[in-house]
Amino acid sequence: MRNLCAFLVGGLFGAGLLLSGMTDTRKVQGWLDLFGDWDPTLAFVMGGAIIPMAIAWRLVPNRAPILGGTFPSPPDPKVGRKLVIGSVLFGMGWGLSGLCPGPAVASLGFGGMGGLIFMVAMLCGMLLAPVLRNRLDAVPAAG
Repeated sequence: MRNLCAFLVGGLFGAGLLLSGMTDTRKVQGWLDLFGDWDPTLAFVMGGAIIPMAIAWRLVPNRAPILGGTFPSPPDPKVGRKLVIGSVLFGMGWGLSGLCPGPAVASLGFGGMGGLIFMVAMLCGMLLAPVLRNRLDAVPAAG
């Protein structure tokens, strides 16, 4: 039952990304181009994700998932060096390629060589992240 639900929810997620235009790199880069040909339509996609999640975090503490297990803890609200560096790197990759991880996976079926190159680069980054995190932890924070 869990695998069936995961398959259905993953399909719904992919369809939502496709319908919203999140798999169209030009649309995403247009959203990020504040001083050029800015396309504000993805703000509705972001709001459509952020608002329900904010509500869900409020409802989760006294509930359990229907299919078993536990819900993950809310993220730590503390802004630190690792969060800032990770956010900058994520944003640079998103801006340069017009893809983030979810749309990249969804676009593998039709994204051509660019989508495949992005996916390989993303997987390499995921493998390098723990090594870089350990190095960053070894360097004392300024201030």
